[in-house]
Amino acid sequence: MEVIFSLLLFIFILYAPSYFKFKGSNYKDVSGNTYFKTIFDKGNYGEFLTFVILEKLEGYHKLMANLYLPKKDGTTTEIDLVMLSETGVYVFESKNYSGWIFGDEANKNWTQTLNSRKKCRFFNPIWQNSAHINALKVAIGNGDNKLYKSYIIFSKRCTLKKINVTSNHVKVIKRNQLINTIKNDIMSSENVLTPQEIDQIYAELLKYAHADGVAKQVHVSFIKNKKIR
Repeated sequence: MEVIFSLLLFIFILYAPSYFKFKGSNYKDVSGNTYFKTIFDKGNYGEFLTFVILEKLEGYHKLMANLYLPKKDGTTTEIDLVMLSETGVYVFESKNYSGWIFGDEANKNWTQTLNSRKKCRFFNPIWQNSAHINALKVAIGNGDNKLYKSYIIFSKRCTLKKINVTSNHVKVIKRNQLINTIKNDIMSSENVLTPQEIDQIYAELLKYAHADGVAKQVHVSFIKNKKIR
């Protein structure tokens, strides 16, 4: 009995902080993800941690998560997080990776190095988010590049060893740098959207949120097949 109690106490201490953080956030309503689907999925958890930071920002803004937008080729693209703000449309790609990260905006693939030996290549997240932004331009009906800002958010557990970014609208940072970076970005940017326009865009994008299981599975299958090729 004592062993069981100790085990339950350990589980409570381990998961209580994240549970109360989850309950105090609007992430479930926005994303449709449950606590367990969030906490036990590395990608979802990284997205959640980013969401929690963004929802604390001052000023009029709306957050959206897991948007499945159509592409010209008939497939869909999934956007992790979007923040509609008076200073623009902020598009976030969450990479909850550890290890050393090497990448260049001009290169198709980036590299994650683990334990100084194992190397894993992954698709350029700037290019990935650029595709997200292109889909958003069509969905929103506004192709003005100045409206969109691209944020690539890596876990604070990683080291951004050598990253080369040339575009002014692109930020590649660790999650613990997000709050200061985006506050500075907002403060140095002019207002380009009114609260009414934010509401209109939000209403237009709502139909791409909370995709059903079939749509998600089709998207996942396409990504897997693309990786195989």
